[in-house]
Amino acid sequence: MTSATTPAAKTATPDLSEGERERLDAAIAELHVGSRTWSALTLAQRVTLLHGVRTSVAAAAEDWANTAAASKGLDGRHPLRGEEWLSGPYSVLGAIDAYIETLSRLANGTNPLDGVRIDRAPGGRTRVHAFPLTGIDRFLLSGYTGEVWLEPGITPNAARAAAGLAQRTPSETGGVGLVLGAGNITSIPVLDVLYELLAHNRTALLKVNPTQDALVPVYKRAFAPLIALGLLRIVRGGPAVGAYLTGHPDLAHVHITGSAATFDAIVWGTGSAATRRRRENRPTLKKPITAELGGVSPIIIVPGDWTAADLTYQAEHVATMRLQNSGHNCIAGQVVIMSSDWAQADDFRAALRRAYANAPERPIWYPGSPSRMDLATDAYPDALVLGDRLLIEIEEGDDAAALQHTEYFAPVLGVVSLTGTGQEFLDSAVAYANEQLQGTLGANLLIAPATEKMLGAGFDRAIAALRYGSIAINGWTAFGFITPTLTWGAFPGSTIDDVGSGIGVVHNALLLDGVERSVIRGPFRPFPRSLPIANGGGRLTILPKPPWFVSARTGAEVSEGLTRFRANGGTVGLLKTLTKALRA
Repeated sequence: MTSATTPAAKTATPDLSEGERERLDAAIAELHVGSRTWSALTLAQRVTLLHGVRTSVAAAAEDWANTAAASKGLDGRHPLRGEEWLSGPYSVLGAIDAYIETLSRLANGTNPLDGVRIDRAPGGRTRVHAFPLTGIDRFLLSGYTGEVWLEPGITPNAARAAAGLAQRTPSETGGVGLVLGAGNITSIPVLDVLYELLAHNRTALLKVNPTQDALVPVYKRAFAPLIALGLLRIVRGGPAVGAYLTGHPDLAHVHITGSAATFDAIVWGTGSAATRRRRENRPTLKKPITAELGGVSPIIIVPGDWTAADLTYQAEHVATMRLQNSGHNCIAGQVVIMSSDWAQADDFRAALRRAYANAPERPIWYPGSPSRMDLATDAYPDALVLGDRLLIEIEEGDDAAALQHTEYFAPVLGVVSLTGTGQEFLDSAVAYANEQLQGTLGANLLIAPATEKMLGAGFDRAIAALRYGSIAINGWTAFGFITPTLTWGAFPGSTIDDVGSGIGVVHNALLLDGVERSVIRGPFRPFPRSLPIANGGGRLTILPKPPWFVSARTGAEVSEGLTRFRANGGTVGLLKTLTKALRA
């Protein structure tokens, strides 16, 4: 590694002033000092530090959520403002708590997986039952479970031996890493910073996306303990700053959440020279890179015998998968895969149109999204225009290629049909998702309990065949995103030459090695229809409607209340929140 004080002027772009380069160089030099500080901290001291970070994040939570909501055009009365509580401070507080537990165990000489159930998934894979691990999660999120499947060949003993990653050797430094933050979800940049620090012993220079410039003062208050020790520096800037930093000789690693086009520009450059470098396998980036880059996510609807209430609820579920954050999510569901032979297909399509049209209106705020909406309109001029959103119903003879290969990152939802029912349909839908849709980040699947029971081992084989890094059964993969002990990232196998949905994982608070995927399982029916007599063997949940549903009438209040409880505890406040949840 080059010295932390080595000038990086040769890598500078003409768009940066000498003063800007000096400020960036100084930040990197400070982080190199911080890396030595970090390597000198014991695990117990790191736990104490994380408790301090938790306190400062909790203190900043309200300002964080309000600033994020305002930046997206949501005022204090908007029914969807709760999204910014759950996807911002709630997610980060949960991650810190989970990391504290993992590091505390290591500090006490025990294993992060002690007491965690481990068994075998299809294909002989080792499966870690990573959620829920606390009583409060079992209660508040009843009906939801999460598993981490490890790559084939990793035994349970090997999983235990590796759990903890870099915290097993805390004195070994990983140097200084660059985190190029996402611009859509406010917890992503700082969760990536925590993973750099805890999974890899790397201090981090975080360059925020310009869409999150308003959050920088909040981030600096929330993560002041890390900044004070030189473990984190936060900078603003556009492409010129990013280009300077990715080429900086004193940064050991790059992590990006963004688009494949941006990834390729970082690794290979642009224009004809990039084509030549790719052909000759001469990347311009001279350091390792990990990435999360999104994709076109499927929502597989397995035909079964659904009640009218099931049709309405699951249609609202699908609308949520697309419309949360106005569709500006890497994990937003984009292609609904249905059976043309399902007797209730027309009923579900009608329910989906209603749910999609009736969701609260909100701004399309992410830069470039209006132009991608135009692309969808041009490709599918007969799409249903429902307020500020598009619903594309692919009919026989229509060309689905644009829908399959364009991540619209906007309120654009498509519906395609395949023939068959039962196992025949499920196997066809899995093959369609694997072979026709761009990316491998996340897949969603909705199935009635009686149908899942009927399919038996065939259902398990189908889940194992889905090549996605996150799979949600009767849930949305965003649940996996906000669950810190699960993992987040593309299915393994991508390379810098064919990056797909990215390379590597984040979150992963149990610090597991050799991860293949995470699998979330949720309740098909909400309370009270989740009670055993009405549920046909399905999962019991106390939630009448999850607060993240765009149709949840009290979602904003419940999301805020859950975050405040996560931050500060308090039985009275929790009871008030649960009362509001019952009115969702």
